[in-house]
Amino acid sequence: MNEVFDEVRSALYSAWARKWMVLGVAWAICMLGWLVVAMIPNSYEAKTKIFIQLDDVLAQQIGIAGSDKTDIARVKQTLAGSDNLEKVIRSTKLGEGVSTPLEMEREIGSLAENVTVQSEEDNLFEITATLGKSHLTDAQNAALAQDVVQKLIDLFREENIAGNRGEVAETVVFLDQQLAERATELEAAEARRTAFEAEHPELIGGAAAISTKLGALRTEMRGVDADLAAAQSALAAIQGQLAGTPATLQGATVQSPVGSATAALSQAQSQLAGLRARGLTTNHPDVIAAQRQVALLRQQAAAEGPQTSRANSSPNPAYSSLISIRAERQANVQALLARKASLQADMSSMIADQASEPALAAEAQRISRDYEVLKTKYDDLLQDREEMKLRGQVESERSSFKFDVIVPPALPRKPAAPNRPLLLLGVLIVGLGAGVGSAFALSQIKSTFSTTASLERAMDLPVIGAISRTMTEAQAAVEARKMKMFYAASAALGGVFAILLAIEFVQVGTVA
Repeated sequence: MNEVFDEVRSALYSAWARKWMVLGVAWAICMLGWLVVAMIPNSYEAKTKIFIQLDDVLAQQIGIAGSDKTDIARVKQTLAGSDNLEKVIRSTKLGEGVSTPLEMEREIGSLAENVTVQSEEDNLFEITATLGKSHLTDAQNAALAQDVVQKLIDLFREENIAGNRGEVAETVVFLDQQLAERATELEAAEARRTAFEAEHPELIGGAAAISTKLGALRTEMRGVDADLAAAQSALAAIQGQLAGTPATLQGATVQSPVGSATAALSQAQSQLAGLRARGLTTNHPDVIAAQRQVALLRQQAAAEGPQTSRANSSPNPAYSSLISIRAERQANVQALLARKASLQADMSSMIADQASEPALAAEAQRISRDYEVLKTKYDDLLQDREEMKLRGQVESERSSFKFDVIVPPALPRKPAAPNRPLLLLGVLIVGLGAGVGSAFALSQIKSTFSTTASLERAMDLPVIGAISRTMTEAQAAVEARKMKMFYAASAALGGVFAILLAIEFVQVGTVA
């Protein structure tokens, strides 16, 4: 920290020792800088705020309103477009002296940099123009900035209110002309397509259509093959079931007795067996009665004679059902085989046509493609024409454009740029700094030491003391006179700075 302080003190000592050089450099730089600042023309800024509503509720309802971002970009482009800027230049003092296209292009580029359009809200815009020409007075520059902003407002109003409906009408007429031309071309293409299809019906749609049909036939063929395989498998299964199913069913053997004693004997034996199963003994009265009845019926059955028997047979219903199912599946297999043969014939015919007449297939494809392109373009133009007609009706019945000037452009009373007081002060500071820097740099070149501390650091030896300067009375009087002159010159520099500031404030206050 001490070293920095010593360096600053050394620089101040060096500047003071060469104060006349510091003052001379400061005078030279300040006079030159102030002259440059004085030559900078004043720029005046004019502002206005406008409200623009491009679409109304009806336009949004029928679907012809644009998006907010698109409308904002369109407004900015219209306000600061090259065409509008050129009209502004030609109708104001900016166009004075502009005679060649190159000069006009240069003026347009300069004006585009000095005109800004900002959207504060969706429908509120601020237009700012900052202008300053060296060949014009301050009052003329202020009036020019106001004229530029006012001209931009007028041009935007004229183009959007007076010219919007005319533009819609011109667009509709142009679309009608295009539609008439496209309709003629479409009719010719449709006639060529109809004649070709009538002559070559198998090539309708061209090679692409044939390839599409072949693909569809191949896909259908794969489905028929899968169905045929399933039908054949089902037919084989039903035939296997038929092989293992008898055609008739054998009935049970039926006994044909001569009388009814045998049947009664069987019933009595059953009752006796039931009694014994219940655990009744042979001494039980019921068992004794049953045994007597069995013995009696056995005698009567023996008296009736031997019995006869026969077997019954009937058609098998399952076999008949399987026969019906087999017939149905055989018919399904035959139908699938016939469909497969038909598809193979169609595929062979298409492949033969494609291979035998490739030129005709290409011609069919070209005719179909031309027709589709023309029809698509015609439909698009027709839709655009109808939308434009609807927009024209909306514009005629109720204008969707609303334009209001919220803050009109006023004549600027003071320049927006440059900030001359600040520039004048900056030049003064730069001049004094350059003088001090020059003195310090000269002291470094001459290898002199302003303080004992700097000498001690440079020599790395202790400094015992320093001898101050002594002057005679005559020298002191001369030195005092020189100091008065130095103070007077310094005060004169400050006085020039004060005078320039006063002149600047007076000029700003007198701008019309």
